[in-house]
Amino acid sequence: MTPHSLAFYLDVVTSGTVLGAQPTDQPDRVTGILGKDFAENRSGRHHLWRDYGLAEFFWQRESGNGPWAGHHFTLQVHRLAHGGKVVNGEILSRYGRFARRLRFGKLQRLLANRGTALREIPPGPGQDPCYRLFWNPVSWTCVTVIAAKERYRTPDDLQVGDVYSITAPMTPEEVAWRAAR
Repeated sequence: MTPHSLAFYLDVVTSGTVLGAQPTDQPDRVTGILGKDFAENRSGRHHLWRDYGLAEFFWQRESGNGPWAGHHFTLQVHRLAHGGKVVNGEILSRYGRFARRLRFGKLQRLLANRGTALREIPPGPGQDPCYRLFWNPVSWTCVTVIAAKERYRTPDDLQVGDVYSITAPMTPEEVAWRAAR
């Protein structure tokens, strides 16, 4: 993996943003940052998400013609294992090429070197045993790591210890709820 792509992940986990796009930003602002190369999906009149390849941003609104409120973003890191054009052009131009896998141990060490410690969210009774969750309480970012290899859930090119996804925000209330459920 190039140092540049590692820098991208470090920036996202420490800032809780993608190139400065916050999870709460309006769709036009995110598109202004990540560009117009996206697939748009809607679920009824109240949910919208834009898929920029590696990054997906999600919005919701109370009424069918009301303003969109940013809900969260997810970096679908597991998609890199399939190859092809996954990384958005804006991210690619700033950080360079990306490897097909991101080892959590390496990410965690580099974050610790920057003074960022991730806390593991204790698995609650209903948590999927195939994944472990690690949380940055400063940026409210969650890193999902493959904990068990299951053929129907894990791409063949990924292994235990690989990062599956990175999501923000994950509030302290959600962390408590996940640990308790």
